[in-house]
Amino acid sequence: MNELFGTLSDGTPVHRWTLERAGVRVRILSYGGIVQDVEVPDRDGRPGNVVLGFSDLDGYLRHPEPFLGALIGRYANRIAGARFSLEGREHTLAANNGPNSLHGGERGFDKRVWDVSPVEHGLRLSLVSADGEEGFPGRLEVSVTYTLDERGALGIAYEAVTDAPTHVNLTNHSYWNLAGAGSGSAAGHELRLAASRYTPSDADLIPGGELADVSGTRFDFRAARKAGTGYDDNFVLDKGVTAAAEEVAELYDPASGRVLTVATTEPGMQLYTADHIGEPFAPGDGIALETQHFPDSPNRPEFPSTVLKPGEVFRSETVYGFGVQ
Repeated sequence: MNELFGTLSDGTPVHRWTLERAGVRVRILSYGGIVQDVEVPDRDGRPGNVVLGFSDLDGYLRHPEPFLGALIGRYANRIAGARFSLEGREHTLAANNGPNSLHGGERGFDKRVWDVSPVEHGLRLSLVSADGEEGFPGRLEVSVTYTLDERGALGIAYEAVTDAPTHVNLTNHSYWNLAGAGSGSAAGHELRLAASRYTPSDADLIPGGELADVSGTRFDFRAARKAGTGYDDNFVLDKGVTAAAEEVAELYDPASGRVLTVATTEPGMQLYTADHIGEPFAPGDGIALETQHFPDSPNRPEFPSTVLKPGEVFRSETVYGFGVQ
């Protein structure tokens, strides 16, 4: 089912699509590929929306910076100095986060209207990013497929092809609050994360290249504990890059009993506890679990590569599962 959700200033319509299966309802916007809400039952069977979002298009247009629920590209996370060198050519990007490039630049995929077509139990979103857009080389054709499986798990499958060597790193930027959006802080959620290492970063959240052991630090979530606050950090998943999605995280809200599991093919996860989110939300109102490659990989050859070349297909998958305890 789809409906008109609003209209941009240039007259472009924005539609909202609804997926329902196995007791889960998901609403997705053509603007930014945004996951507007995810409605799942608590331990008593009462449904509630567990992602942060706005009720109208104007909310997303007036408050773009949190990237609520949006698809992020061409490059999720930060690229230091808003530049990289690839095959002997220097590429200068839009610097939209101090001196650095963040989440694809000034007009990343979160601010584009995607083409949407139904598929079995889901939607396929697609767009074309022109050669040179935000400074990135190559004409990039991107598709993202949202599906609900027979258990009500939300799958996000990404694909991209290019006509020139480029860097690609895609993710979804949903903020989860399993007690229900608007219920207050998610700091009391319990998080388990299969990551024995993380990438320490500087004040601008740019990593220095080290893969540090989490043992004895506040970054150790290998055993479930309260998520707390103060995180905007990349964790190195123990499984590395995999062909199929493997479970790497579990988030649990003791009050509602809701459980979120995260499986992915990606090697990293950015944990962001929304400490800097602004009105109408409050710091800590949600937790972002962004599956992706590492920040600044284009300038860090020691990190897993994000290079995509002509003739190759970028593929990535993340699956969010829902349950109760």
